[in-house]
Amino acid sequence: MTHPLVPQVIELATPVASGIGLEIVDAVFQTNQSPPVLRIDVRNLNQEDTGLDDCERLSSALTEVLDESDIIPDAYVLEVSSPGVSDVLTGDRDFAVFKGFPVEVQLSEVYKKKQLWKGSLVGRDETKVSLNLKGRLLAIPRELVQSVQLSSEEDM
Repeated sequence: MTHPLVPQVIELATPVASGIGLEIVDAVFQTNQSPPVLRIDVRNLNQEDTGLDDCERLSSALTEVLDESDIIPDAYVLEVSSPGVSDVLTGDRDFAVFKGFPVEVQLSEVYKKKQLWKGSLVGRDETKVSLNLKGRLLAIPRELVQSVQLSSEEDM
């Protein structure tokens, strides 16, 4: 379950990251550690790889913003890192890069008698995620999509 502060942190961090050419991929607030750890994963929008310099720049800029906002009143550790290679597709860039790849789409509820769909990714827009199911196009309403992740060919 996502910590209640995470959406607020993402809202504060997104413009800071965008200003230095980065995209927020994920944020997690781990309160089971002492002090708690706020981990933010970023991706460089202008390069294939996200480097240590990118993480350091965001960490410095974001520390100021978070301290001024005081949404986390107690001591915490801020970690900014690259998410590495993930098989879960999240941003528009992921959906463009992996067009044509085999994916599994997990839904929040049953749609057309299934809650898990496997097919080749056609794309995603504001309203739907589209799959190619052995030559048949399926448009899944985006609000039903919980996750889209890369799948191996054998699974299909």
